[in-house]
Amino acid sequence: MTEGLPEHALEVRSLVTSRGTLEISLHDVPVPSPAANEVLVRVEASPINPSDLGLLIAGADMSTASVAGTPEHPVVTAPLSDGALRGLSARLDTSLTVGNEAAGTVVAAGSSPAAQALIGKLVGIAGGGMYTQYRTIDASACLVLPDGATAKEGASSFVNPLTALGMLETMRREGHSALVHTAAASNLGQMLVKLCIADGVPLVNIVRKPEQEELLRSLGAEHVYNSTSPSFSTDLVDALTATSATIAFDATGGGTLASQILTAMEKAASARATEYSRYGSAVHKQVYIYGGLDTSPTTLTRNFGMAWGVGGWLLTQFLQRTDAEGLSRLRARVAADLTTTFASTYTQEVSLAGMLQPDAFRAYVKQATGEKFLVTPQG
Repeated sequence: MTEGLPEHALEVRSLVTSRGTLEISLHDVPVPSPAANEVLVRVEASPINPSDLGLLIAGADMSTASVAGTPEHPVVTAPLSDGALRGLSARLDTSLTVGNEAAGTVVAAGSSPAAQALIGKLVGIAGGGMYTQYRTIDASACLVLPDGATAKEGASSFVNPLTALGMLETMRREGHSALVHTAAASNLGQMLVKLCIADGVPLVNIVRKPEQEELLRSLGAEHVYNSTSPSFSTDLVDALTATSATIAFDATGGGTLASQILTAMEKAASARATEYSRYGSAVHKQVYIYGGLDTSPTTLTRNFGMAWGVGGWLLTQFLQRTDAEGLSRLRARVAADLTTTFASTYTQEVSLAGMLQPDAFRAYVKQATGEKFLVTPQG
C-alpha cells in the first residue's frame, strides 16, 4: 500500500437476497492498488442520480425499510415483491457496489506515464462503484477538472452533461432541428436549456409546477409549459408549431405524456401540410423515454398518424455508438464549461453512512425534480 494511505476504507453495497429482501450496508474493504495504467482516486463527492437508484434499491419498498447495525455501519433492510424478485434472479445473493460517477483527487498511480501524470490532479470519473472512499480506475477514464474547480463541482461531470450533449447529438443525427424535454427543471434540464441557447437550438420545456416555470425562464428558456395547466394541450401545439420540434426526450416514462407530445407534434405538422392524407402527416415524430419517474404503463392513444416512433434512450448505448474522436470532443466541452453550462446544484449532502438513514433514503428515492443529493464519502 502507498505510504500515507489507509489499509481499509468504507464502501456501500447493495444485496438482493433469495429470501426476498434488499440489504444496503457499509463494508470495510481493502484500499486497492492501481495497476500499471490505473490511478487510485480518493473519492470526495458523488451524486445520487435516478440512474443509481435501480441498482441501489432494486425496486424495493423503501417506505417500509428498517435500519439496524450501528451508526458507523448501518444496515438498511426492505422487502421486495414477488414480481420484483423474479426480475432480479441474476443478482440474487451477490453483493454489488453502487454509484455511477464521482470526483476526487488522484493519490496514487500505476507505472505508466499517463497514470503518473495524474498524481495530485482533481478528476471526474465514472464506471460504477463510486459510493466508496477510494476507487481505482484506468487513467484514460479520468476527466481532469479545470483549475479552481472543486470535487463538488466535478461530481456530476459525466451522467447529466453527456446525457444533455447526447440528446442534442441524437437530434442532429436523426435529422431533427428542435426538441422537447420533460421534467425539464431537473439539473439535466437546466443544462439542456443552457446548451440549446448556446447552440441556437429551439427547446420546448415541460414541467409540473409554477416555480419550475420561473426557474427555467430565469435561465433564458423561451418555451416553458406546465403539464397541469388547463391550456397545456393548446400551448404545446402552439410551441411545436413555432419551433418545428419533432423529437422529444421524456424522463417521465409512464402515463399519457408521451402520447400527448406525439399528438401535439402531429397537429403542428398537419397545420403545415399542403394536402390531406388519411394516414396523417409524413413528418416523422419521435419520443425517446430515458427515465421512469412515472412507473405506470406508457399509454398511447394513436391519433398521431403513422409516421412516429417511441423507444428507449440510454446514455451508455449512445456512447457505444460514438467514436473516440466524438467522445473526446464531448468531454472537452464538459471540462470547458463545467462551472457554467454544466453546473449542478444539490439540496442535501450526506456521508456514506448518512445516505443509509431513513430521512435521507426516503427523500432521494422520490426522485423529486430540483432535489438532488450529494454523497461525501470522506465525511
